[in-house]
Amino acid sequence: MSPGKSGMFPAVHDRPVSGLRRSRAVLVTGAGGEMGHSLIAELSARPGTAVVAMDIRELDPAVRSQCENAFVGDVCDAQLLERLLAMYEVDEVFHLAALLSTRGEFAPETAHQVNVVGTMNLLKLSAEQARSHGRSVRFHFPSSIAVYGIPNLKTKQQAGAVREDQFLEPHTMYGVNKLAGEHLGRYYERHYRKLAKDRMDRPIDFRCIRFPGIISADTLPSGGTSDYGPEMIHAAAQGHAYSCFVRRDSCIPFMTMPDAVHAMLKLASAPKEQLTQCVYNVAGFAPTAEDFERLVMERFPKANVSFVADPGRQAIVDSWPENVNDAAARQDWGWNASHDLQQAFDDYLMPLITARYG
Repeated sequence: MSPGKSGMFPAVHDRPVSGLRRSRAVLVTGAGGEMGHSLIAELSARPGTAVVAMDIRELDPAVRSQCENAFVGDVCDAQLLERLLAMYEVDEVFHLAALLSTRGEFAPETAHQVNVVGTMNLLKLSAEQARSHGRSVRFHFPSSIAVYGIPNLKTKQQAGAVREDQFLEPHTMYGVNKLAGEHLGRYYERHYRKLAKDRMDRPIDFRCIRFPGIISADTLPSGGTSDYGPEMIHAAAQGHAYSCFVRRDSCIPFMTMPDAVHAMLKLASAPKEQLTQCVYNVAGFAPTAEDFERLVMERFPKANVSFVADPGRQAIVDSWPENVNDAAARQDWGWNASHDLQQAFDDYLMPLITARYG
């Protein structure tokens, strides 16, 4: 199935999307990624929820079938977003579309356009939606530990679990972009059009999670800066040699993809009055690269793993905390990870990865 001239797929359901009354919907951008797939499956199962998806590429047919409609296009395309919002009354946005850290360092200006301008486009149009239907639009924004910028390795080792308000001087364009997105969301929720006489109070209900490195059994690593752990596991399962691009003692927090999706949905369902801040850390486990090697070698004794640190990528990993303090998420909306490192290997990664590669 291919998009029409407007960049839009035909609707799956028979419900009309034109006329005087727009259909209410939840919008998911970046819907083609694994988090998008999982979120759409959960959201579409909610009674009365119509999911509208958007991605730069056509969706997998199985995911497409769970959506009311799917748009193919760029979040920087303001005209496409306006057409979408002319058809749907959007009550909630999950803004997953982004250009990630490693690619962002090769094309920082493009990363800024996608990650900042695209986010601002969606926030502005969401605020206009709120004004048109008289209630806040809930806006979910996945941020990253890339927003942190710890100045040196000694400070990192002494810092322990870092709070949301510490070391916010990111070393990458992706981190700069994500931090800008956090500030934009806070502005659109609390201060948008502050001096306008007809301003609406809190048009956006902005909810943001700073994710650590995310490990998936289903999706192949895509070369991200935190992908050395997943890359090592997938390579060993396929019988391939792997040269790790960080030192053995490198340490940052990680979580599994199911826990990441669970966190997003749990924050989404939390009553607003329980939330004391807009941006929350979440943590799963904090292994060294050597911990990954140990577990890989236990499962794949013939695995060939070496360590040759890439100076640039190593410097980025060294600027991220060894762990994050997620006490606010635990207190405000009951966050708790399902997997520690051993459980992630035993119960999630190994069964699915070994089945994948035989």
